[in-house]
Amino acid sequence: MRTGDPVARAGQVIGLLGGSFDPAHAGHVHITREALKRFGLDAVWWLVTPGNPLKSRGPAPLDDRLERARAVMQHPRVTVTGIEARLGTRYTAQTLQALTRRYRGVRFVWLMGADNLAQLHHWQDWRSIMQTVPVGVLARPGDRISARMSQAARLYRSARISASAAGLLGHAEAPAWCFLNVPMMPHSSSAIRAQGGWLR
Repeated sequence: MRTGDPVARAGQVIGLLGGSFDPAHAGHVHITREALKRFGLDAVWWLVTPGNPLKSRGPAPLDDRLERARAVMQHPRVTVTGIEARLGTRYTAQTLQALTRRYRGVRFVWLMGADNLAQLHHWQDWRSIMQTVPVGVLARPGDRISARMSQAARLYRSARISASAAGLLGHAEAPAWCFLNVPMMPHSSSAIRAQGGWLR
């Protein structure tokens, strides 16, 4: 373990919320708190990525995004980290493989908004993600139907855990995923950037 890496003990269930966080906002905070409560997680790590391979334009500098994220996300069980830059991973599947090797005995749950489930089949090695860790999906405005009808949702239909059993997700064997409808917040990073409320 390198200095500055997040700490976890074997047996803990850690939710992973990845993204560019360009910038982090109240919507990220909201789904993180919902995930902690509903999925029975011991902690959540925000994985602030060096860059998003699906976006043509690069994000603001990593240090600026980390600073903003830490200012926005104030919770004793949430850690904001730039560990992907130190791991040297570019894609989620690579990051999950590296983390499961580094943190033996820790149970990870990948967290995503429903918008990401709708486009998951475009991600590099997306089936590997589903096969490596359980996935917790939190509904966002306008994305419920497209997410439920997505290629990933259809392919892994039999691996879906009901919302009433969401607290068991972290102890399920992959592939396993759960779709939760949560109270909505309309915030988005792109809207904040468009309004001039962030670095550019």
